[in-house]
Amino acid sequence: MSRIGKKPVKIPAGVEVSVNGDLVEFKKGSVQKVLDTKGNVDVKVQDGELVFISKGADRQSSAFWGTYRALGQNVITGLTEGFKKQLEINGVGYRAAVNGNILELQLGFSHPINYEFPKDIHIVVEKNVVTIQGDDKQVVGQIAAEIRSFRAPEPYKGKGVKYSDETIIRKAGKTSKK
Repeated sequence: MSRIGKKPVKIPAGVEVSVNGDLVEFKKGSVQKVLDTKGNVDVKVQDGELVFISKGADRQSSAFWGTYRALGQNVITGLTEGFKKQLEINGVGYRAAVNGNILELQLGFSHPINYEFPKDIHIVVEKNVVTIQGDDKQVVGQIAAEIRSFRAPEPYKGKGVKYSDETIIRKAGKTSKK
């Protein structure tokens, strides 16, 4: 079984962490994030590191232990480096454009798809690549998944919206009988 919860999370310079009961507050400049452990794990700040302590020896406590440690690491990574997902749009006439906080997609339907995204997320479109950036890993991934779901890639020609590191397994088309 994984013991990811044992590893302490290093707190980089510029990030302030405070623990108030079940709430862990992360602050960098004017950006503030809160992690609620809901009483499942104990959290302490020791020697510039964030330490998560399991409350029990059962399987569920161990799962919460590793989960909240990973969530804490993701918050710190988001505040320092940020997260990024890239989508590729493939198809004749398929294109995207950003207007304010609305992503306008033309994916072969009779109408354009206007997708409104949150203010703290940055979306950049260059040719056929849509780059989504933000400081919350879950939100960045969810937005990328929602955009991909508008026109998932099809297996014959590969048309649609796909992740940049995704490989589409192609199928053979129809064959003629002779």
